[in-house]
Amino acid sequence: MLSQFEFRMRHKDGTVFPTEHSVIPLDNADGKRIGWVSVVKDITGRKQAEKELLKSQKLESLGILAGGIAHDFNNLLTGILGNISLVKYYTDPGSESYERLLEAEKASIYARELTQQLLTFSRGGAPVKRTISIRRLTKESAGLALSGSKSRCEFFFPDDPLPVEADEGQINQVISNLIINADHAMPEGGVIKVSTENVTVDEGWNIPLKKGKYVKISITDNGIGIPREHLQKIFDPYFTTKETGSGLGLASSYSIITKHGGYICVNSELGIGTTFDIYLPASEKKIVEMDNSNKDLFVGNGRVLIMDDEKIVRDIAGKMLSHLGYDVAVTREGMEAIDLYKKAKEAGKPFDVVIMDLTIQGGMGGKEAIKELLGIDPEAKVIVSSGYSNDPIMADFKEYGFKGVVAKPYKLKELSEVVHKVTNFP
Repeated sequence: MLSQFEFRMRHKDGTVFPTEHSVIPLDNADGKRIGWVSVVKDITGRKQAEKELLKSQKLESLGILAGGIAHDFNNLLTGILGNISLVKYYTDPGSESYERLLEAEKASIYARELTQQLLTFSRGGAPVKRTISIRRLTKESAGLALSGSKSRCEFFFPDDPLPVEADEGQINQVISNLIINADHAMPEGGVIKVSTENVTVDEGWNIPLKKGKYVKISITDNGIGIPREHLQKIFDPYFTTKETGSGLGLASSYSIITKHGGYICVNSELGIGTTFDIYLPASEKKIVEMDNSNKDLFVGNGRVLIMDDEKIVRDIAGKMLSHLGYDVAVTREGMEAIDLYKKAKEAGKPFDVVIMDLTIQGGMGGKEAIKELLGIDPEAKVIVSSGYSNDPIMADFKEYGFKGVVAKPYKLKELSEVVHKVTNFP
């Protein structure tokens, strides 16, 4: 009878590793026990995979709760942030009122970032990817994260980093989290080393990644280090050793990198410092940089139909679009929107753009409504909007017939840009 046991063994260099011992009895031809056969197997890889699976299951469970909270909160934030950004354009930039509005807007954006960390735990919220430069992104993220800090960054790019397909906002969140943590680990300030390296993962790599090309990002500090007993917990939701902080930073970073098909790990020694390594799949596509040169609002004209089950969102979105020059109509759910769109088209006053909420309580949402709408008018220009979704529609909106996407909560400028782009869609 086969017996199996697990033990921890020690290499010659003193490092401990897990093993599995399989023991099989050895009998002679007469059935007499003459010995045993023992096989020892290094199961480091398997144990690592089990830990990663358990970690992912924890995050998925939390995500079910977090996603629902974030969806409702983002609807409220849309009303808050939208109203603030709209009032700013009626206020003298040199006035005290304008300064207070700026502070309120900053607080709302910070709340949006916290909500985004909750969304990364959810089964939805898939990364909205495009091909980006890691060299540029790491420099920009580090610069913003260390604003006003005693610490500084040193960058090392020995290889020209390959492009990656990633959600720029989410990867920025990861790098910022790690830079801020590195800064906090050095209370008197210090040097944070940020480097990139092009690597090819194959069977010889003892990390849970598919074979292929990756860009490795390393962030190293010479701070206080992380105690050994905490290393297995640092990516767990709400685990923190800080007096202030939510404990979501590293957990959300882990979730983001996993959803990008990558891997994040840490090495640390007390009193010496900590290194976080991030692996992101490399891309063969060309880098597409966003044009941020135009800082003005995009005003326009035409008719826009808004479909959203939250009155606060309908009201502020309508006011913002009216401010931009559009004629606006609002509906609560999909069937109402389809009926209104059809009547407007028949009356010779068609809508130029439709903005649809993806998730409607007690009614037809955007996923179902766009199918009906495109059946009526294959040329309909529809923008999808949501604070949360279990479906990957926000990331792959074109596959579902949408021409644009705007995530809640959004400011006046963000709304003006997407409506202008879709209105002028060829």
